[in-house]
Amino acid sequence: MATDQEKNKQLLIKLLERPGNGSCVDCGAADPEWASYTLGVFVCQSCSGLHRNISQISKVKSVLLDPWSDAEVEFMASNGNDAAKAKYEQKVPVFYYRPTHRDCQLLREQWIRARYERKEFVCVERQEPYSAGYREGFLWKRGRDNGQFLSRKCILSERDGALKYFNKHDAREPKALMKIHTLNASFQPGKIGQPHGLQVTYLKDNSTRNIFVYHKDGKEMVDWFNAIRAARFHYLQVAFPGAHHADLVPKLTRNYIKEGYMEKTGPKHTEGFKKRWFTMDDRRLMYFKDPLDAYARGEVFIGSKENSYTVLPGLPPSTQGYHWQFGITIVTPDRKFLFTCETEEEQQDWMAAFQGLVNRPMMPQEYAVEAHFKHKP
Repeated sequence: MATDQEKNKQLLIKLLERPGNGSCVDCGAADPEWASYTLGVFVCQSCSGLHRNISQISKVKSVLLDPWSDAEVEFMASNGNDAAKAKYEQKVPVFYYRPTHRDCQLLREQWIRARYERKEFVCVERQEPYSAGYREGFLWKRGRDNGQFLSRKCILSERDGALKYFNKHDAREPKALMKIHTLNASFQPGKIGQPHGLQVTYLKDNSTRNIFVYHKDGKEMVDWFNAIRAARFHYLQVAFPGAHHADLVPKLTRNYIKEGYMEKTGPKHTEGFKKRWFTMDDRRLMYFKDPLDAYARGEVFIGSKENSYTVLPGLPPSTQGYHWQFGITIVTPDRKFLFTCETEEEQQDWMAAFQGLVNRPMMPQEYAVEAHFKHKP
C-alpha cells in the first residue's frame, strides 16, 4: 500500500501536468523538477538556486526527492505557475526584458527579485529607475587602450536621444555620444570577466563601436539595461507609428547570433590565415584581434540568397596558409570570404548561423546597411 509520501509525490507529478506548470515559471525551461512551497510555483533546478537567495520569501524543495506534507501539496494545488504570473506580473512594462533559460544568471536573478521580492510589477512607482526616460549614474568602463576599468559618469536621456559618458566627473562635454537609434546592449559576463558585465554598442561613422561596462550592484546594471530598452522602445514608437508592440520588442536589444574564434585570410587569398575573434550581430559579421577591442578590424555584410549570397563548406582547392582544417566560404556579390574553424562542430555551428541569415529575405532597411558596406573606403 502506498505511503503518504508516495501519494504526495504522485499528486505533485500530476500538478506538473496542469497548464503552465510544465515549464519553469521564471525562465521557461522545460520539465521543472523543483518547487517553491511558499510561492506555490514550479521552477527548474537553476532557478531554484536563485530562489534560495530570497529565502525569506521563497523556500524550495525537489518535487521528486524531498518529503512533502499534505498542507504543502494542497498549497501547490491551489496556486501554480499561471496563478503566480497573474499575481506578480500584472504590470510588466512592454520593454522590460523577460529572461529565458539561455540568459545569464544576473538577468534571471534580478527578474526573480523584481517579481517576488521588490514586487515591481504590482507597484508601478517601483519601476521609476528604468521607465523615467532619464538615468544618471557611475559605471565602471573598460579603457580602450589600457584595459583598465575606471569610474565614468553616464547619462541616458530620451529627450537628447542619446547615452553619454564623461571622462571626468565635472566635464561639460561627453567623451562619447551614443545615439539611441543605433544603440544595443547585451550582457557578456564571461567575455568581460565581470559577473555584471554589459557590452554596449553603437554605430560611429557606420562602424560598430564597443564599450564594456559593469557595476558592482546587479540591480543597478539590470536597471541600466532596461532603461536602454525603454529609451529604444519610445524611439521606435515614434519612428514606426502604428507598429504593434510585438513587432517593436525584438528590436529593442539583441544578443549576438554567434561569437567565437575563426581564422581568416585577406581579399587576395594569398595572405596567411590569422586567428580572429568573430561576432555575428544580425547581418554584420565583425572580426577583432581581441574579443574586448573597441573597434572591429573589419566587417562583412551577410545578405540573402535572393541577392547572390551563399555559404559553402570547405575552401577553394588552391587555398594555402591555413592550419585549422574546417573551412567555410562565404560568397557575396563582390568577393569570396574564406574562414577556417578549429573543430567540425564549430564549423557546423557557424554554417548554421550564416545559412539562417542567407535564407532570410532582406528587409528594406537592410538594403541601406548593405549599401554603406559597399561604399566604405
